[in-house]
Amino acid sequence: VQLQASGGGLVQAGGSLRLSCAASERSFRGNTVAWFRQAPGKEREFVAAAGWGGEVRTYADAVKGRFTISRDNAKTSAYLHMDSLKFEDTAVYYCAAQSLDLVTLPRYTYWGQGTQVTVSS
Repeated sequence: VQLQASGGGLVQAGGSLRLSCAASERSFRGNTVAWFRQAPGKEREFVAAAGWGGEVRTYADAVKGRFTISRDNAKTSAYLHMDSLKFEDTAVYYCAAQSLDLVTLPRYTYWGQGTQVTVSS
């Protein structure tokens, strides 16, 4: 398994969650890491991405100011800290590594299995 996401769960609106993505060295080193999400009946959508150095971070407008992506290259792990969660944030969240195109497109070499985030209103 190259990527493994964890940390999802059930949370009330306004609450916080922290997702983790444990990666293999091969999938992580030198690559952009990103989080995507997919709600039932909807296409997979971009959430956030961080370049290898961690300084360059990109966010979807829907989560800007509420979510923070980070990475620990020594631990080959990435994180998504989510604050002020809304009902519409409910989805399966996937981590991904090694972008093959624009970082906001779901074209990555490596994907985790997904972790469910459910926000109750």
